[in-house]
Formats: sequence, C-alpha cells, structure tokens
Amino acid sequence: MMWLYLLLGAMIAGPLWLLLARRWMRRTIDRTRRIANSARQQEHLVELGTLTGGLAHEIRNPLSTIKVNLQLLGEELDTPTSTEQHKRWLRRLRSVETEVSRMQETLEDFLRFAGKYELDPVDIDFRTILSDLVDFYAPQAQAAGVQIRTSVNDAPLPVRVDADLIKQAMLNLMINAQQAMGSGGDLIIRAHRTAEKVHVEVIDTGPGMEPEVAQSVFRAYFTTKRGGTGLGLPTAHRIIRAHDGQITVDTAPGKGTRFVIELPARVE
Repeated sequence: MMWLYLLLGAMIAGPLWLLLARRWMRRTIDRTRRIANSARQQEHLVELGTLTGGLAHEIRNPLSTIKVNLQLLGEELDTPTSTEQHKRWLRRLRSVETEVSRMQETLEDFLRFAGKYELDPVDIDFRTILSDLVDFYAPQAQAAGVQIRTSVNDAPLPVRVDADLIKQAMLNLMINAQQAMGSGGDLIIRAHRTAEKVHVEVIDTGPGMEPEVAQSVFRAYFTTKRGGTGLGLPTAHRIIRAHDGQITVDTAPGKGTRFVIELPARVE
C-alpha cells in the first residue's frame, strides 16, 4: 500500500515541481536578459557621453572664431561716418553676436556638467570658501537688489575638498537663489558643524517651488527660467556627490527655497 502512496505523491509532486522549475528558469532568464540589456545600455551611454563631449569641444573652437570675427566686423561698421544702412547691419551683427555668446555659455555649462571631475582635494576651513564667495558675489547680488546675510559658527569648519569645484557648486546655488527672487530679497547662507558633517544652507526669500518642480531641479536641462541652461543645479549636485556629500532641497510655494549641503567633516 505504501508504494501506492509514493506513486500518487510522485504523480502529484512531479508536475508541480516541473511547473516551479520552469517558472524559476523563466525568471532567471528574464533577469539575465535585463542585466545584459542594462549593461549594453550603460556601455552605450558611456560611448554617447564620450561622443557628445568630443562634439562639444569641436563646436567650441569654431564658435570662438565666429565671435571674434563678428566683433571685428562690428568695429568696422561702428564708426562716426556709419550710414543708416551700416547701423542696421551693426544691430543685426550685435544680435548674432549675442546668440553666439549664449551658445558658448550653454556649451561651457554642458562641458562642466558632462566632464569627469578629477578632484584636487585640499584641507581647508569651509569658512574661507564662504568668505571668498560672498566677497566675489556681493556686487552682483547688490546690483540685483539682493542682500546677502551670513550666519556661520565661530568654530572652524574643516573639510577636505577641491576648493575650486566646491566654489563652483556654491556659486551655482547663489546665482539660482538670486534669479529666483527676481526683484530682490535676502540670500541667507548658514553653516555649522556636527560630529561628522559640515552643514551648509543656501536660502532665498523667493516664491518657492511646487513639489513637482522641486523633484526635478537636479535633472539635467530642466529649467523654469527663460534663457536658462538647466545645468547649474545638476552641476552643483554632481560636484557635491563627487565629494561623498549630499544636497537636498526644501521648498514650498510662497515660502522660499532652502538648499542643504552636507559634506564629511575632516577629523583634526
């Protein structure tokens, strides 16, 4: 009788085992295909990045040549004896020159964003970086009706960073804040240290952002500003991440915007 039970068990379990085995194999095959496709896509993205970077460099030199020649032509046309026709040509020439400058700016932003960051870290007090940035940016902020206010702890803020890249990231945040406020406001910079982190806040008193906008600010080429390249904040994000740091945004409509940077504090 025992053999009958064993036979019945085998008849029931066999097909079930085969079904489970087929499902496992199918899932394994699907997962393998996804991994392979992901690897191919990653390889393609790397190749595409190399190509676009090379193309951008190739475009930069002709743009510079075009701009120089436009400036020279403008000097030829802009004379005390210029006729009305020459003046019309000069206005059109200046318009083209402005567009070439805008293309150069967009291209430089792209190259900064797409390039691989080779860090040259130094031991530095973050207060020094902030002091240099405020001194540098204060005239531009004042011209836009923006008052820079700082609140920085008296204690040192030791970090090991590439100072030039961090200044670029901070400057991008400050420019973004000033542009967000439009007709003026307060640009507030705070910094303090915890046991393991140096915390830096860049705050503006602008109109704030809707949640769907805030979720996209670090995405390349996303912008709500007319004429913006959409690479300033993504570049800042990349630089901070390259230093093993974090950057987040806290905002709401009508309540301004606060960017928070966390960098590893250097142990002294």
